[in-house]
Parts: sequence; structure tokens; C-alpha cells
Amino acid sequence: MKRTIQMIGLVLIAGLLANCGNQTTENTSGDDEKADVSAQLLEKYVPVELTADISHLSDNEKEMLRHLFKAAGIMDELFWLQNVGPKQEVLSGIADENLRKFAEINYGYWDELDNLKPFVEGIGEKPAGARFYPEDMTKEEFESYQHSEKAGLYTLIIRNEDGGLETVWYHEAYKQQLTEAAGWLRKAASLAADPEFARYLELRADALLTSNYRPSDMAWFDVKNNHVDMVIGPIENYTDQLFGYKAAFESFILIKDKVWSEKLSKFAAFLPQLQKELPVDPAYKQEVPGADSELNAYEVVFYAGDCNMAGKTIAINLPNDEVVQLEKGTRKLQLKNAMKAKFDKILVPIAGSLIDESQVSHISFDAFFANTMFHEVAHGMGIKNTINGKGTVRQALKEQYSAIEEGKADILGLYLVTKLNEMGEFPETDLMDNYVTFMAGIFRSVRFGASSAHGKANMIRFNYFYEAGAFSRNENGKYLIDMEKMKEAATGLTNLILKIQGDGDYDAAKKLVDEKGVIGKILQDDLNSLNDKGIPVDIIFSQGPGMLGL
Repeated sequence: MKRTIQMIGLVLIAGLLANCGNQTTENTSGDDEKADVSAQLLEKYVPVELTADISHLSDNEKEMLRHLFKAAGIMDELFWLQNVGPKQEVLSGIADENLRKFAEINYGYWDELDNLKPFVEGIGEKPAGARFYPEDMTKEEFESYQHSEKAGLYTLIIRNEDGGLETVWYHEAYKQQLTEAAGWLRKAASLAADPEFARYLELRADALLTSNYRPSDMAWFDVKNNHVDMVIGPIENYTDQLFGYKAAFESFILIKDKVWSEKLSKFAAFLPQLQKELPVDPAYKQEVPGADSELNAYEVVFYAGDCNMAGKTIAINLPNDEVVQLEKGTRKLQLKNAMKAKFDKILVPIAGSLIDESQVSHISFDAFFANTMFHEVAHGMGIKNTINGKGTVRQALKEQYSAIEEGKADILGLYLVTKLNEMGEFPETDLMDNYVTFMAGIFRSVRFGASSAHGKANMIRFNYFYEAGAFSRNENGKYLIDMEKMKEAATGLTNLILKIQGDGDYDAAKKLVDEKGVIGKILQDDLNSLNDKGIPVDIIFSQGPGMLGL
């Protein structure tokens, strides 16, 4: 089995590299044109330095951070293997320096923010299942294959020596790397001043070696007072676009902003009440969010793996485990420095280009922060298990789950902001700021492309809003928001998505994505105008221990 596991992806990589490794170095006009194109690709991203004030950390905590960086780096290595293959083998086969850098940003040969378009000659379409399944495996073959853990979050599907399908746990497939990562976590735990954080790191090390993440997920809720926090392991399902079953490795390293966290803490108490007031029939809101849910703000100092590929996460809602969510709730982490970078460098220029002059003054960072925060809050609400025995919503909706769940979080988040404002618990906000900023946020996120879950979710919302008259576009190509109609549309779309999830209605989910998750010509022209003006699509980081002076 070990030999088989080591061969995962390598045969495919060899074939792919054969097509891109023998590029000419002659100075022809064609090469110059290619160089220009590759340079333009990099211009989609604006550099941002990830740093934070760590002067309040003890010497032990700073040493602990060094160990956490090493563990996180291993998650980056593992995600390369899950997404396309060994990093150095992939990059060494690309001669053009700009394309090599672009491949590093995208963790492979496909532009993640342009509908997975290949940007290296001779490379075909990205396999929908990435490297979680054999590339030649059909859905029918998978469905007929009998194994209790074939759809598990933490298993690979490979071909055995006889050509049949075989299920392999992550901790077996990546034993060497995960053993090393666990060792760094244990060293970090020995230096942690906070006993709860030390316990979490020890349990997370155990989880990497057993693929049993629930105990460490539970322990993570007890980490309330530490200056440093960390997310590490196989987390999200976005990369598995075949079924949406498999979790991809990633890591965040975070420095807590205690001042902002205190501002946010009061809102967690309202979650049970807000769940009861969701605009849907009682059967679709019968689950009660765990009482340990909390909101915190952080300066993020390191991204690794899945979360660092192309479009960058600016807020986190975890764990994803439905059992943990119902028993404990979720932790909602706002990555304030990354969020502010996207607001300043991307959202503000987009708003100046596409939002009507009479409303552009309503674009505000506080509204962007609140909308993003309640997007994460909304992930923990609604329903996690179907009401008709189809299992979890994730299982029932398969590859459509991520787009539908992101759509729920976006639109329900706006609904929650509105409800809290109406309850008098969010009085400092001008609700119009939230709605106009939300609209500008659609333009920002839809540029991630229709292949991404976030891009599809934003297009569903854009088209739903358009049909409801929630906005209009004037002859100058500027968008004007009708807040009352947008409120009505937000309520209607929230109801529709919560019902699809609760019913586990795969066909309805696919229909919604297929019919409304598309970009029309006028909008595409508007998005192209943003590119023409040089407005970046997302951010890339200068990050690591050196940025903190370690």
C-alpha cells in the first residue's frame, strides 16, 4: 500500500510536466507576447505585508510561534499534494518566471479566479476531484464502490495494484509529513503559557496522526485567553469539486486583537434568539446553535495551504463538524488586517467605479467588517441535518453544497445585521452603509470566477436581486440600490436557501446554481472595466517569521 500511496498523482504530474518543461528560451516576438501576458496575470494580485505587534508576547510565546510556523508550512506542502502534486516538481517544469510565480499563487496550473482556466501550454482542464480521487474515476464507479469511509472527510480514494478503488486515511497516506507536523505542535504546546491552548495543540497533534479531529475541535472552544491562536489540519471542502466530500489541508496563525474582540463578544448571546426568528418554517430552524459560540478579531500573520490559494479568506467560522456545531457552536474569527487590506485596495476602488455617486459615501469599513462577521455567524445557523432523513446537508447536496452554503451565509448575514439593527442592538450602524457595501462586495467576490463557491454564490444573489428590482443600473454603468426591495429580496432568498438545505434537495440546489450562478454580458463588461482600470482581484502576502522579526 505504501508504494501505491507514494505514486498518487506522480504519474499524472509526469505527463503534465512533459508538456510544459521543454519551453524555448529564444527571444522571439511570440515569447515577448507571452511574457507580457504572464506579467498581466500577476497584476491581478496586490502585495500585502502580513505583520502584527508581538511585543507583548513572552520569549516562550515567540519561540512557540516559530514551531507553529514550521507545522503550518507542512500543511502547505500537503495541500500541494492534494491539489496538483509535489510543489517543486510542478514549479520546476515552468520556464517562465511570471507563470511560475502565478502557479505558486494558484497552487497549480489553473487560474482559480478565472474559472480554472489553464495558463500553462499543454495542460488540460483541472480534474474536478483534484488529487482526492483517481483522475480516471467516474462518478458511477465511485457510487458502486462499497466502503464505509469512501465519502469521509479524511480519506483519499486511490487505485490499488489490481486497478480497483481503495480507501486510504490521510494519516496513513501522509504519515511522514503529519508525524513531523505533530512533533512541532507538541513542542509548541510545551512552551504555551495558556493551558487550554497547550491542550488544544496536543490534541490536534493526536488528530493529525489518527484523523480523529473531534476531540481537538471540542478543546478549541476552551481557548479563550491566549494571545496566539492557530487553525491547522484538513478543514474545507471547496477543492473537491467532484463530490465536495474531501477536506483540504490548511493553516492560519493568528494574534488576538483583544480590544476588538471585546467589542464583538456581546453579539454571540443573540444567536439562539436570531435562530428562532429566521424567515422560514419552524422545521427548518429547529436546531439550536451551541451556547459556546463566540466572536473574536485577530491579526493574521500566516496563511498556508488551501486558505492561501488564490482568493484569500478574511474571516473564519469553524469547526465544520456538524456534531460539534450543535453541541458547542462555532468560533467566528475576523481577520482584521487582511480584511482592511481588501477593503482599502479592492473594495473602495470597485465602489468608486460601479456604485452610483449618490450612494458611494455609504461604503465603509465598519459595514464591511459587520457584513463579513455576520456572514460567518450565519454559517452556524439554519440547519445542519436534513429534516427528511437524507443525512447532513453537506452529504445531501454533494458538490453543490459549498456554493449553496456560501450563498446562505452571505444573504443570511445581511438579514442578521438588519434584525439586530431593528432590535436596537446595532444602533451605531447606518443600515444603508451595510446594504451599499454589501452590493459592492458582490462585485468584489464575483470576480473570483464562476468556478468558485463564493463566485457562484455571489452570482446567484446578484441575479436574484436583479429580478427583484433590488438595484438598477443607470446609463453611465453605475448601480443604485433600493434598500427596501433589497430587504425583501434578502428575506426571500434566505427562505429559499434554508428550505433547499433542510430538504437536502440536490436537484433544486443544482437548478439554482445552474440558472442563477452565471455572469451575464453586461455584468461581465462591467467586471472587465475593473480589470482595465487596474483594480486588483485579490491580495498576496509577504509573510512568515521574518515579518514578525523572529
